[in-house]
Amino acid sequence: MGCDSRYLCDFNIAGMRYWDGATVLGKLKPGKRLRLVAEPQNPYDHDAVALYRKDVKLGYVPKAQNSLIAQMIRFGHEDVFECRVIAVDDGAEAWNQVRVGIYVTDKGPRD
Repeated sequence: MGCDSRYLCDFNIAGMRYWDGATVLGKLKPGKRLRLVAEPQNPYDHDAVALYRKDVKLGYVPKAQNSLIAQMIRFGHEDVFECRVIAVDDGAEAWNQVRVGIYVTDKGPRD
């Protein structure tokens, strides 16, 4: 049986202009997966969730959408989320260049 996923939300990456997203923008394509990393020690937002492509920090899940994701990751359930690039517009302003989607994954029947 294959794994299914269900749409949770989508957004433009927050803070893209402050991190290294521009260095990998040409490699970001729809469908590419990004890694979610909770940053509970972030001085601006204890629910901060950073987005990475391999080892490059792109920015963050916007504050309006990060609480549930941050809590689940902190409790060890990061594997229930999948983050994928939806669209890339390299001609847009930095805060609108990359749109991503968060999906809740179904890992199949559990014993």
